[in-house]
Amino acid sequence: MRIGIIKEVMPHEARVAATPETVKKFVAAGLSVAVEKGAGLLAGVLDADYEAAGAKLVASAQEALSGADIALKIRAPIESEIGLFAKGTRVFAAVNPHKNELLGAYAAAGLEVLAMELMPRITRAQSMDILSSQANIAGYRSVLLATQFYPRFFPMLMTAAGTVKAARVLILGAGVAGLQAIATAKRLGAVVEAFDVRRAAKEQVESLGAKFVEVPIEESGDAAGGYAREMSDEYKAKQAELIHERARQADIVITTALIPGRPAPILIKAATVAAMKAGSVVVDLAVENGGNTEGVVLDEVVTTSNGVILVGLSNLPGMVAADASALFAKNLLNFISPMLDKEKGLVLNPEDELVKATLVVSNGQVLFGKSA
Repeated sequence: MRIGIIKEVMPHEARVAATPETVKKFVAAGLSVAVEKGAGLLAGVLDADYEAAGAKLVASAQEALSGADIALKIRAPIESEIGLFAKGTRVFAAVNPHKNELLGAYAAAGLEVLAMELMPRITRAQSMDILSSQANIAGYRSVLLATQFYPRFFPMLMTAAGTVKAARVLILGAGVAGLQAIATAKRLGAVVEAFDVRRAAKEQVESLGAKFVEVPIEESGDAAGGYAREMSDEYKAKQAELIHERARQADIVITTALIPGRPAPILIKAATVAAMKAGSVVVDLAVENGGNTEGVVLDEVVTTSNGVILVGLSNLPGMVAADASALFAKNLLNFISPMLDKEKGLVLNPEDELVKATLVVSNGQVLFGKSA
């Protein structure tokens, strides 16, 4: 069997779906690996590193995918790439199936497509979960972005010229990204508080040294798989009041709230932004799904009339491309390896709950969104 690795073509995408470490393990398992030249350069991986791991370097994406049984990508194929894949190629990537309009085109091209972000959040799949591995990096990078735009220090400093107060950081959403943002902001010396609709997040937030702020209503947003569910209108009204008050006092706000398959909930309204202090920074990690902040613009940094900086830069994991690639590639390796058979090659068992959850296109049909 052959695996094809190509350069990512989406803007702001520096990651690569395989590293020399994972290539070496695929080769040891009896697979051949073809890598397009320069595929890993932006992630700090040289062509020579792939070659040393046993990969064959080729000049183009077309050559890398020619005859490939498996294709590993960060992003789903765009329209101009579909024709590069041979019929029957198994494509593993972050597919964004809720918004991807090309699922039908993949089916027509005879591809089998597995959406890695649909991996169930169960114990067996933890090492395969790209949402967690990449969100962890996004949470870390979000704080560094905040330091870049925030015009003051993060930690409290006592100097001969006077005392500088510590920055006050508010994290909205205490999932993987939010928890990493809390930990990073604390390391930088900020005073941190966090909000999440899931009561289960309280202990995790407090274990990292942050204050957990709660809506005074007996309602929890805990849902299956560790996700958050949509809350009642009464809860949303109280939540809006609470967030408005906490954001008004904060210097940095980092928003991470997402609901699978739905637009990101608006947490920071225009009136709240207007009430925030000049020089305050909002980093919105949900911007690719519409954003949690009114006024945030995808892939732009906007300064409002009252001096609040809204950071809408997307793909934060791509800003830490080397480690993000290493983790993503390992997630793919961990998913694929148990399915490899020395005689039959890659065996996708449709009854396996991991395959059933992630296989969105197969046998000329779009499976995503169809009931079992």
